[in-house]
Amino acid sequence: MPLWGTASGSPAADGEIARAPPGSSGGGGVKVIRSLLPTRRRLRLDPSAKLYFPYEPGKQVRSAVRIKNISKSHVAFKFQTTAPKSCFMRPPGGILAPGESIIATVFKFVEHPENNEKPLDQKCKVKFKIVSLKVKGPMEYVPELFDEQKDQIAVEQILRVVFLDAERPSPQMDKLKRQLAEAEAALEARKKPPEDNGPRIVGEGLVIDEWKERRERYLARQQIEGVDSV
Repeated sequence: MPLWGTASGSPAADGEIARAPPGSSGGGGVKVIRSLLPTRRRLRLDPSAKLYFPYEPGKQVRSAVRIKNISKSHVAFKFQTTAPKSCFMRPPGGILAPGESIIATVFKFVEHPENNEKPLDQKCKVKFKIVSLKVKGPMEYVPELFDEQKDQIAVEQILRVVFLDAERPSPQMDKLKRQLAEAEAALEARKKPPEDNGPRIVGEGLVIDEWKERRERYLARQQIEGVDSV
């Protein structure tokens, strides 16, 4: 049984010409039906089709995926999973401007192996799906966007889980560590309050800008010099 529903029927392959059966409408002639081109992707994922997790049974582990908007419009994205009780994503969705990218962190609890399976040989049935939706300009992300425009949703990719030996160095593990560190740094940067470059409020609402501060310091020096001269 497929994980997510698929269209019924057997459409012709891309570029293939389907011929109408004899006796069908069209005067008995050959009716050419061109198959629809696949939806152009709005997002680029890295990794493109897998989520790598360190294999640590009995623990919650993390994976990461970079999501980049490669279209010319603002795009909303959302994660879906077959195991919402044991997995979650941060952020679970968002809106990306053209050319903007983000590293999403995926959390998963790793079960202990069953039936004496070798740890890394066990098959994980959990899958993740990323869907996208074109939106009109910058706006606040809300999950209801996808409920209101279901006919405009595109499936970007279905990601399968791959376990890595946490104690054995590998290019995939090194890349995962770099992406997780970058995601944590971006999260900490978002937590910091924005810098206020405007006028500072001192005391009980008195607004003092840089020019007034310099003038007051100058007048104070003049008063001190005047006292010394006397």
